[in-house]
Amino acid sequence: KRGRPRKGEQEALEPKGPTRLEKQSAGMSLQAMLADLPKQADVGCKRNSQGYAEVWRGYKFHMTSGDGQVPLSCILTSASVHDSQVALPLMKMTENRVDYLYDLMDAAYDVPGILDYSKFLKHVPLVDKNPRRNKALAEELEAEAKRQTLIHMESPETVRYRERTTAERVNSRLKDE
Repeated sequence: KRGRPRKGEQEALEPKGPTRLEKQSAGMSLQAMLADLPKQADVGCKRNSQGYAEVWRGYKFHMTSGDGQVPLSCILTSASVHDSQVALPLMKMTENRVDYLYDLMDAAYDVPGILDYSKFLKHVPLVDKNPRRNKALAEELEAEAKRQTLIHMESPETVRYRERTTAERVNSRLKDE
């Protein structure tokens, strides 16, 4: 039956298997990770910076880039694939090509599996925190930002995270040029 189960029907549901991210972090090879990602054209949806949903049909292009706006690795998937599901294959692919120290990612990648894998590769994960409906964490992050503004100080992680604009510029150039 479609839809949300009624109260009491929760126990009758079968337990879900491991997520794609859990399977990837359990030691899959790069080829197995890539084979597990959907590649057929479908519909994708994403909220833009103004909060409106943008919908498109087709594919999604995921990419890692280095300093100087140099693309290092890329993967083409279905439009509906969430960015976090491609993080580990991209990290592994890039790790095989170049030596790097930091993984700069936005709040969509604030997932324990991704952060742990980054540390496993001996990288420093610089990921924007996502409170995910945790009011206490959201208030603490806001209070920390106010304290840093008050004493005119930026954390080293904040300064390094600003380099993420390189990835945005690479994506912009690919769209425009």
